[in-house]
Amino acid sequence: MNTQTYALLDLSSKVEYALLALLELAGNHSKKVPLTMSEITAKQPIPERYLEQILTNLRRAGLVQSQRGSKGGFILVREPWQITLLEIVTVVEGERKDKDNSTSPTLERSLVHEVWEQANTASIEVLKSYTLQDLCQQREARLQQSPMYYI
Repeated sequence: MNTQTYALLDLSSKVEYALLALLELAGNHSKKVPLTMSEITAKQPIPERYLEQILTNLRRAGLVQSQRGSKGGFILVREPWQITLLEIVTVVEGERKDKDNSTSPTLERSLVHEVWEQANTASIEVLKSYTLQDLCQQREARLQQSPMYYI
């Protein structure tokens, strides 16, 4: 098995789209001007119907704010450095429920669950350590490394 292509932790479309939309909002944050859904979908390949659901979810969670009117759209409520990827994943995916462990615990089952718990803890720590600001900075750094030439 090729471990490079095996994804133990699946990145759902919903989380990916939320991160892409939030990256656009974070990149625009300093301008204090709302972005419309059309402006977001023009830059990121997100189906507009899906984006509407995601932004509604993010608004209910208090991550984004919507503004109505001709100059309306969406803006981040907090600074990009204050929003962790873990928070975004939790908002989009919802709190994960603990599995029902009513089956009889065996030594082997306990060992397997301990390893899975370590993997889960490690993934939580990684997502907690990155913010939207980090992604914005990495995007900027990569854009500067590979300048695009327009004719």
